Amino acid sequence: MAMDHHPVQNSEVYLLGSSHAPSVPPPSPPSPPTPCERALSPPLDDLMSMTPPESQQSLHGSPTCSQRLSNAVHVLGTEATALSCLTRLYETDPIAQGGFNSAVEAITRFRGDKGKLVICGVGKSGHIAKKLVATMNSLKIHATFLHPTEALHGDLGKVGKHDTILLITFSGKTPELISLLPHFDASLPLIIMTSHTHPSTCEIIRHRPDTILLPAPIHKSETECFGFNAPTTSTTMALALGDALAVVISNELHINVQAVFSQNHPGGAIGQAIKKAQKISDVALSLEDIPEIGVGAITGAHIIMSGYRSQSGWVRSGHDIVVAPRRIKRLQPDDMDEPATCIPGLMVPQKDWIEISAETNLLEAKEWVLSMRSSVVGGESKYGDDAILAAISDCKVSGVMEIGELMA
Repeated sequence: MAMDHHPVQNSEVYLLGSSHAPSVPPPSPPSPPTPCERALSPPLDDLMSMTPPESQQSLHGSPTCSQRLSNAVHVLGTEATALSCLTRLYETDPIAQGGFNSAVEAITRFRGDKGKLVICGVGKSGHIAKKLVATMNSLKIHATFLHPTEALHGDLGKVGKHDTILLITFSGKTPELISLLPHFDASLPLIIMTSHTHPSTCEIIRHRPDTILLPAPIHKSETECFGFNAPTTSTTMALALGDALAVVISNELHINVQAVFSQNHPGGAIGQAIKKAQKISDVALSLEDIPEIGVGAITGAHIIMSGYRSQSGWVRSGHDIVVAPRRIKRLQPDDMDEPATCIPGLMVPQKDWIEISAETNLLEAKEWVLSMRSSVVGGESKYGDDAILAAISDCKVSGVMEIGELMA
């Protein structure tokens, strides 16, 4: 029986000259969004509504636009979730908390007067190490990068007898780092930033049991999240934990971290913003921005704790008594229980402030201070670095600063 033949339509694509299907697997689909991802990422429709009208046609015409944005949101959400989990770990886990505390104590044990932090890593961890070195140095935390291979060929000479060593390795068993361990002086504190959350699972700690553990795990493997295991989320965790370490250490070593950072960063946009300060009014600290310590039985311990919590390092009692960072730094253990008003030279009343016009040019102010130091009897002490300058505007005090800050 004759049959009519009609063409059959389907949606398959046939590759001419190909005997088998492509071997490259399709990209893994994004996982369902977590609460953090949903909070961080606007819906795609909202994103399209923010697109300029002249661009919407090309976006809609691209078959990969939605997938691109979906994948990007997936990556951002995954890393945000990992950071949230890392935060929770350091909020609750005794091993992580103890390791962080011990790491800070090891790095600051000489109060920045001697020794440095030697940071070592391979591959992507090496790049994180270099970034952390740059951050530390900008905050006047002496640090240097040590490449493990170069170390075995002469660069071990970088390591001094007062140094602290920080290894960055996600696996905790990087062969190049293990080969270095016998060459580090056993008296030097050794810290490891790794994915392991317990010392018993880390290979490097098995070789050096006194190593301080800084856990930087990820909640899901990168292969599970993205379909490949290139360092992405893991390096973000190391970067964030390194930043936390740098900020905490700088706050312990320096009373005024912003002043230190400004001094060490004269270039770029940050440096240009600093250079815009031309007058005393540009750099003087407003009294309203200085936290008040209140009234009552204020001791040296109260002062030092208030100074530590203050963003500027200054504290005040009312509007006519200030305690400046250099004076707080001079406090001794014997002063902790002493009434603050009985500690010589600690609290500076307004009658001892040195008045200067808020419109005075900074260079002119420095020259004036130098001339007063050389011409006035007792000028070196009266106009010393811990003396208080009071910026006067409209016959009122608009701000204060230490002479040492001006001269720096």
